[in-house]
Amino acid sequence: MKVLVIGSGGREHVLTWKIAQSPKVDKIYCAPGNGGMAKIAECVDLSVEDIDGCVKFAREKGIDLTVVGPEVPLVMGMTDAFEKEGMRVFGPNAKCAEFEGSKAFTKDFLLRHNIPTAAYKEYTDLNEIMKDIGVYGFPMVIKADGLAAGKGVLIVENEQEAKDGINMIMADHEFGAAGDKVVVEEFLTGREASMLCFVDGNVIVPMESAQDYKRAYDNDEGLNTGGMGTYSPNVLFDNAVLNKRIEETILTPIIEGFKADGMDFKGILFIGLMIENDMPKVLEFNVRFGDPEAQSVLMRMDSDLVDIMEACIDGKLADCDIKWKDEAAVTVVLASGGYPGPYEKGLEITGIEDVEGCEVFHAGTALKDGRLVTAGGRVLCVSALGEDREAARAKVYSQVDKIKFDGARYRTDIAKMD
Repeated sequence: MKVLVIGSGGREHVLTWKIAQSPKVDKIYCAPGNGGMAKIAECVDLSVEDIDGCVKFAREKGIDLTVVGPEVPLVMGMTDAFEKEGMRVFGPNAKCAEFEGSKAFTKDFLLRHNIPTAAYKEYTDLNEIMKDIGVYGFPMVIKADGLAAGKGVLIVENEQEAKDGINMIMADHEFGAAGDKVVVEEFLTGREASMLCFVDGNVIVPMESAQDYKRAYDNDEGLNTGGMGTYSPNVLFDNAVLNKRIEETILTPIIEGFKADGMDFKGILFIGLMIENDMPKVLEFNVRFGDPEAQSVLMRMDSDLVDIMEACIDGKLADCDIKWKDEAAVTVVLASGGYPGPYEKGLEITGIEDVEGCEVFHAGTALKDGRLVTAGGRVLCVSALGEDREAARAKVYSQVDKIKFDGARYRTDIAKMD
């Protein structure tokens, strides 16, 4: 079969890498792809937002399955466009993608279906939100409602920081139209965890767990990023009581809520959780694989991903016996100097071919005159399997310094336990 992967980041590279392992797959195209994906697939010069162009390409090439990686085309309705043409596509439709397109939409769903989450208020008026600063005390969580590439969440410690953050989002439009509405939430304490789930409209099946590191610098300091590293499985989930609570208070109400609201959700649901005293609360929903959670989780998948995706499309996920490797996985992100703030692009990357015992997934790279160069804030992800978390961690950190580009930096504490 022929598969088309939409996207150009680390998530799409690992998806392409995993799809290529399926004996069913003869040919993979990536639109637009990146420097790493080009080694295992044919990259096509199409924007992820060019829905008509992607549909036309898929029709002309006789694509059997299209996999939509990023959130933007999902929110724009790429799945709907492919389905309208009778083509098989993996990813939720626009109605279901609103869970990522609007944080207020998600909070309303959680509240309506009695799913535990932080208390919240939403605002569209700058003066009104300024009057409410500290409504849930400090720290205060401020979120741009719309898509902001994983960077639209601020956690502020005092009134002045809150005013600066609100002005940045609503007055200065740092995140564009994503900040036209703002959600303010109570600050939850505990440990954060990531849960990726397959959904076929009838059942929701969690994948192996992962832990994400959002802050830019060691010891969880600095601004939030799209993710600086992950490990899997998450130590928090070695707990039967917690797993039962997640099943009863979160997963079951979610799938029942989808059905009650007439949402035919098929694809990936990413659930961000905060866990304290074995009590889970939902922080956020995403409607695609997390990045870089996907790198660690899919390294551990022992089943054919294409089989699972097709089962989701056909509403037959319950028939799948998804198998996982016992080994642990660790992923460390190499980022551009300055990220998540301004950073330079077009810097030559060397040393990837010297990396041993790890997979290097490209997140923000491009080929320029035959040279591999930086093209994003998060540039590369180095992932490894190991007998346990410490072994996987040691393997990654023994190799990451072999990769060179000006300003390259990474966190040194990914998967390091207290």
